[in-house]
Amino acid sequence: MKEDLFNDRIDQFIDAITKVARGDFSVQIELSEEMDHLDALAIGINMMVDDLRIGKLVELENEKIKELNIQLQIAKEKAETSDRLKSAFLSNMSHEIRTPMNGILGFTELLKEPLLPDQVQQDYISIIQKSGERMLNILNDIISISKVESGEMKIKISETNINDQIHFIYEFFKLEVEQKGISLSFRNGLPQEQAILKTDREKVYQILTNLVKNAIKFTSSGSIEFGYNLRNINDIQELEFYVRDSGIGILPEHINIIFERFRQGSELLTRNYEGAGLGLSITKAFVEMLGGKIWVESHWGKGSTFYFTLPVSSADELNVEKKAGQTSFREDFQVKKFNILIAEDDSTSEKLLKITLEKISNKVLSVGTGAEAVEVFKNNPDIDVILMDIKMPGMDGYEATRQIRQFNKDVIIIAQTAFGLEGDNEKALIAGCNDYISKPINRKLLTTILQKHFDQEKVQKLQV
Repeated sequence: MKEDLFNDRIDQFIDAITKVARGDFSVQIELSEEMDHLDALAIGINMMVDDLRIGKLVELENEKIKELNIQLQIAKEKAETSDRLKSAFLSNMSHEIRTPMNGILGFTELLKEPLLPDQVQQDYISIIQKSGERMLNILNDIISISKVESGEMKIKISETNINDQIHFIYEFFKLEVEQKGISLSFRNGLPQEQAILKTDREKVYQILTNLVKNAIKFTSSGSIEFGYNLRNINDIQELEFYVRDSGIGILPEHINIIFERFRQGSELLTRNYEGAGLGLSITKAFVEMLGGKIWVESHWGKGSTFYFTLPVSSADELNVEKKAGQTSFREDFQVKKFNILIAEDDSTSEKLLKITLEKISNKVLSVGTGAEAVEVFKNNPDIDVILMDIKMPGMDGYEATRQIRQFNKDVIIIAQTAFGLEGDNEKALIAGCNDYISKPINRKLLTTILQKHFDQEKVQKLQV
């Protein structure tokens, strides 16, 4: 009997030592009541296991500490890089804001000089205008990148006709490109009736606009082409867009960092060209928000091609349905000039709009509140276009538009707003506006918007 008990305990020792050898440090050998030599051996084994367990815990903790130190070092390096890049960005931003402001204030002061020749006046005015446009672009980029950085940028999915967006961008940039002496062309990969995509229309527009503007900036001769193709990869459909230019190209060492936030503002290349270097960062963020990817292929001195993709969930989403609220051309509209109602509470903005529209206006009425806009339109049903300010005392532009739509569905209402923030455009369309434009009003963009809703002959006199 004692021999059997002895053998059982020896088996316990062997089993315990085997487990310890395999890394199991939870082993503890039970002691007998006799406290004999085997119990003394058991106590020694248990103490050894305890020491090994503690040593293993210490080793694991040391490994965690090492890993933590590595992560802290990486975080420290990223923070230092971020601080350095942001400092470079802020320095560049100060330069980019002060430079156009210097042009605006300086040449405005020069315009006060008496007896300036007409051509000199026109040159000064042109410089002021370009400086203002440059500053506006910078402010828009700052707002966009701030929203991206803070996570406040939202996605608003709706149906949009990609071909219409491509053509709109082509018409908008065509004159600028021609004046620069380069050619602009586009290619649509789907027929008009199949080019409906469910996506965020405004972000697609800004992505394409940023890439085309970037191509124009860095191309002094040759051509720019943009468009898209339908791709089917492993039964997954996507639209692959491209913007190809014959410009200066991108240095090989800049290819991998060209989309990084705050990075371009510190690069030598961007110092030779105006701009804050945020456009591509914003573009990349928008593409990724929409479920796509973006990349560039470029050869220094030979041009660049930017690509980005947008997903198409299924073939059923490419359909012939017309977007609700989409406005058609009114081919039966034969008059040569518009009857226009301006709803604007700011006297300076009202005066600017009147002067801007005088060449294409037959009659211009103006009001300062939303309630007045509704009442004046009721008494003047021959009005063709309403330029509706959004923020007005009393009744705002949204409510005025809703009330007008209760008794008139046809008049073209274009929202004009100084907010220009994410969601304002959608609010205007939901309220019943046909279109929208942000302040300061760009005459060329206003022309293009009017061309969408009326035949081009009616608005050709507005062209710059």
